[in-house]
Amino acid sequence: MSKVVVTNSLTLDGVMQAPGRPDEDVRGDFKRGGWALPYRDEVMGRVMAGGMADVGPLLFGRRTYEDFFRAWHGRTDNPFTAVLDNAQKYVVSTTLAEPLPWGKSTLLKGDAASAVARLKKQPGKDILVMGSGDLVRSLMRHNLVDDYVLLIHPLFLGAGRRLFADDGAFAALRLVDAKPTTTGVVIATYRHAEQAAARHD
Repeated sequence: MSKVVVTNSLTLDGVMQAPGRPDEDVRGDFKRGGWALPYRDEVMGRVMAGGMADVGPLLFGRRTYEDFFRAWHGRTDNPFTAVLDNAQKYVVSTTLAEPLPWGKSTLLKGDAASAVARLKKQPGKDILVMGSGDLVRSLMRHNLVDDYVLLIHPLFLGAGRRLFADDGAFAALRLVDAKPTTTGVVIATYRHAEQAAARHD
């Protein structure tokens, strides 16, 4: 059985919106896009590259899938594009139709929680979710997220879409790994407390 691993950049006040570019996601008149860029360093690059090297299927919401396709597909200036291009990609959407533009992409139709629960039952590597805040919150409500890899940045934005909303699901987590970067980012890996305890029994 596969795990669902969520990887996201967050501020200290929980904002996940548009960490990479000013125009990445301007919903709600968000004007602070690209806030994570000044915090990149060698430590973060090494950790993220290591995680991508062993990546299994990727799971996206529609908005993040389209943004990743525009930002990464066909590039040759980085170590990530080849991994993304060659990975199996699953997309949760009620508006997209097949064939999807990015190779090795499959549209998950019907109820997202049921479709992801079926994916988890398949043997193979863990399923990685990047970005896709709406999808992540839906998976959390159905207790389908196993691990969270959170890149916690040392700043407050005061506004923006947050990963953990006020009406979100309850979950008790255990810290299983933490790596500080030279710029003050903490890359923290959390696991559901019950699952973490089971692995130590």
